[in-house]
Amino acid sequence: MILPGSTVRVINADDIYYGFQGLVQRVSDGKAAVLFEGGNWDKLVTFRLSEIEPLEATAGKK
Repeated sequence: MILPGSTVRVINADDIYYGFQGLVQRVSDGKAAVLFEGGNWDKLVTFRLSEIEPLEATAGKK
């Protein structure tokens, strides 16, 4: 399930953001606004829910 605050990855191979990981800011009408942060830029992009997948939260390795 994708909710605000979830970390997601873009899985649409035809999208320029394919493979990027970002943070969901809001979800409505079957779409999610995903914030990408990288170095000196931030970008908020809207995707259909079918174009992204949630990343599993895992604990760090010891």
